[in-house]
Amino acid sequence: MTGTVPRFDRYLLSQLLGLFGFFSLLLVSVYWVNRAVGLFDQLIGDGQSALVFIEFSLLTLPNVIRLVLPVSAFVATVYAANRLMGESELVVMQAMGFSSFRLARPVIYFGLTVALMSSVLTHVLVPISRQTLAVRSAELSENVTARFLRDGQFMHPSDGVTLYIRAITETGELRDIFLNDDRDPATGATYTARKALLVRGDTGPKLLMFEGMTQSLDRQSGRLSITRFADVTYDLDGLIDGGTGLRRSLDELTTPELLSAAPDLMAETGASAAAMLQEGHSRIAQPFLGLATGMIGFAALLLGGFSRFGLWRQIGIAVGLLIVVQMINTQGSAMALRSAAHWPAEYLAPLSGIGIAVALLWYSQRPRPVGGVLNKFKSARKGASA
Repeated sequence: MTGTVPRFDRYLLSQLLGLFGFFSLLLVSVYWVNRAVGLFDQLIGDGQSALVFIEFSLLTLPNVIRLVLPVSAFVATVYAANRLMGESELVVMQAMGFSSFRLARPVIYFGLTVALMSSVLTHVLVPISRQTLAVRSAELSENVTARFLRDGQFMHPSDGVTLYIRAITETGELRDIFLNDDRDPATGATYTARKALLVRGDTGPKLLMFEGMTQSLDRQSGRLSITRFADVTYDLDGLIDGGTGLRRSLDELTTPELLSAAPDLMAETGASAAAMLQEGHSRIAQPFLGLATGMIGFAALLLGGFSRFGLWRQIGIAVGLLIVVQMINTQGSAMALRSAAHWPAEYLAPLSGIGIAVALLWYSQRPRPVGGVLNKFKSARKGASA
């Protein structure tokens, strides 16, 4: 029997990993395609190329994979256990003296593997991809020529603002500019210039105009003031969402930065200490949901035995327990967000899931009538001999 023990572990682990890869690829493809449709409309509508769409799509993949891994682990475990039960393989192993906890050992190895993969994604790949995505988004947002500027037509990049450019040269120089700004209810301003350039500033894109004049209208007095200039700078920040890229979000911070909840980081992100601690401890706790969901799926199916009608009742129980764990996860995150002292609530979901799985494994190996076990073993042998 000593030779069959690791062989069984390798066999079940290979089954789980193969199914996990298949379901992960399927779920990631469905989720990614759904997200990519909206991203395609946004980028192509803003005048970006297909290469930019592919780049942004690849940068969103780590977060998509992170989201689907626990679900893939659950589906793969339930599918594998259902098939092994249907083919009487697990029934035979139980009849040979394997306890439920012994049968679950390769499932635990599988869950820890999924947790390790999720940890790498959560702590390393997702923050890097989010930071890169934010930088690229800021660069594209500041590329106003590609997004908003069209020569030979009147444009309205914001409410109360009208812009007209007669021509845009190959070098990016704007010729014969007309800019009317009526956003201020007290005064209105109209800029005209022979040429202009778009430059990047610390607070966003700016329009540098040359050889023109400014007409300012005071609406209360009806007085019109005209000022001629050699050059003037018009700030486009707020007019166009340029995204400075200097303000990071919580997704872009590393896990140690989140757990420190330093005042300078809170000022930079605009987040509270509770939000930072919740995000940091969530990155530590969430990967273990893959272990919890896999163990729940396997343990729930061990509650039933060999049946020609399948294990649909046990599968329903597993799905219901998964919903319960997700509800605990949602409530735990809400508690952690309310107060910085409630960050341990982030660990309620994985701990509860593992606890539920252990209870199911213990219940599944309760003493049963000897005749029932022998009948299962005999039916399994007859099925194998046939």
